[in-house]
Amino acid sequence: MDYVEKRMNDEAAKASADGGFLTPLNILLMGVVAYTTYSMLRPTPPPKPSRDAAPTIFRTYTPRSLLPFNGEQGAPVFLAVRGKVFDVSRGRNFYGPGGPYSNFAGRDASRGLACGSFDEDMLTKDLDGPLDTLEGLGAEEMEALQGWEDRFNDKYDIVGELVSADAYKEKNKA
Repeated sequence: MDYVEKRMNDEAAKASADGGFLTPLNILLMGVVAYTTYSMLRPTPPPKPSRDAAPTIFRTYTPRSLLPFNGEQGAPVFLAVRGKVFDVSRGRNFYGPGGPYSNFAGRDASRGLACGSFDEDMLTKDLDGPLDTLEGLGAEEMEALQGWEDRFNDKYDIVGELVSADAYKEKNKA
């Protein structure tokens, strides 16, 4: 037994004298630690500027001048809520042609959104007449409309205001 103990002690002493720290496992672990440290401390490349569409100029729209912005033939998709015109082109799959809200594209969507209705009778028929005053809507419908307006304010750009044809003519006379 003495021979085995002596031999084990000799081998242990020889391993520590030979640089036992540089075993393959230790070298692998040092490489992993070095790579992880480098990954955490290396400088990140500067962010690439996004290539957004050209900015849209704030304009005044009438119901008739808003109508072409319905997303057909690659046109942007605009809709109006309580006199604000929103560019909802990012939501083209909802508001553009074939989408569930497509009848609101290029139109004043206030009454339809307030009532939760997609019917054509919710849209203004006389494009050259006065805007919908939302008369006859209850408190619950006005609250629903406010929710929609808040959602549009948070999600989409306001690109203009919607005024009646008469108000537009008066504004441009001055």
